[in-house]
Amino acid sequence: MQTINKINKFTPVVNKSVLILLAGILWFSVGIMLCNFAYHWMTHYEGKYTLPIVISGIVLAILFARFKFKRFADKNIERIKAKGDKSCAFSFMSWQTYIIVAFMMTMGIILRHSSLPKEYLSILYIGIGGALSLSSFGYFKYYITLINK
Repeated sequence: MQTINKINKFTPVVNKSVLILLAGILWFSVGIMLCNFAYHWMTHYEGKYTLPIVISGIVLAILFARFKFKRFADKNIERIKAKGDKSCAFSFMSWQTYIIVAFMMTMGIILRHSSLPKEYLSILYIGIGGALSLSSFGYFKYYITLINK
């Protein structure tokens, strides 16, 4: 029991508004990072399909954001709302989400180092990165309502 108390002493505890803000910042930052990868790949691409590739990625981002990622963000916001007033700073994501994130990071690394042409990979990176960034605004919107109470 004494060991648990010592561990709890070092647990970073924050309120719900900080959890919401952390989640929003993470989603937005990762989204920008993925779009940045795509941007750099596309600046080295000398083909004639730059515009269709970028537009395809943007359309994919809007579809992913609207039909998948917004739903994930809303579900996560509801999960955080149900938490107590103070929670561990790392609980802005559920443990299942940490597993999904680890899997997605692994797949991203594998894809980046694969022989797939980067211009085609850019479509996926713009799609997922854009969807994450767009969906992060749900967190920021809820954060603003929390701090204005």
